[in-house]
Amino acid sequence: MAAYMYILICGNGQYYVGSTKNLDLRIEQHQLGQGSNFTKKNLPVRLVYVEEFDRIDLAFNREKQIQKWSHDKKEALINGDIKRLKLLSNN
Repeated sequence: MAAYMYILICGNGQYYVGSTKNLDLRIEQHQLGQGSNFTKKNLPVRLVYVEEFDRIDLAFNREKQIQKWSHDKKEALINGDIKRLKLLSNN
């Protein structure tokens, strides 16, 4: 069964990083204010990035890694800007 690490952009312009086995359901939950306290307070949300994994633990580990990143580094990942991502990783 597939698992996903995903990034949402929230109504306040901040990113929310999560992981799930059912991406469609989880996004719907976030939109309905049932996903997390953070997204509930910062609606609406929009899916901006997804990575697929074979196991949920791998998706969860990736989630925890990206949660530590700066806003700019997350944005570079979302935009596929590998050069900027590498530059921000060296800081």
